[in-house]
Amino acid sequence: MRIAVSSDMDEPVARLLLEELRGRGHEVLPHGALSPGADARWAVCSERAAREVADGRADQAVVCCWTGTGASIAANKVPGVRAALCADAYTADGARRWNDANVLALSLRLTSAPLLGEILDAWFAGGPSEDAEDRDNVTRVERLDRGRTAP
Repeated sequence: MRIAVSSDMDEPVARLLLEELRGRGHEVLPHGALSPGADARWAVCSERAAREVADGRADQAVVCCWTGTGASIAANKVPGVRAALCADAYTADGARRWNDANVLALSLRLTSAPLLGEILDAWFAGGPSEDAEDRDNVTRVERLDRGRTAP
């Protein structure tokens, strides 16, 4: 799987994220502080990683900033992206299952090495729900991306 990864800081957890993803056999497309010479501002690098997903150049993305909030906000401004800020494995599993999230947002401050492994395990083990209500919610979000409202 091709995964775009962005971070606004070259923090140990961001470097560990790259190692973990590569160790799981994923191709990593680094952005921000993880790519020498790239713009590391959270709004810029998060958008760039999210656009990789929206444009089909990456299957998923992981965006990081100190709290994870700014990175998730920037990523969610890209049409077609459903970014979820996940601080634990349960949230990561739910984001994949109920929200069909395609971008994982992480806090560089709060994500420890063991927690990172748990979140990634849950994220990659999960997949989108086939439940009609769950699919309807995702479809509604997709319509919002296109600027339409549902009745």
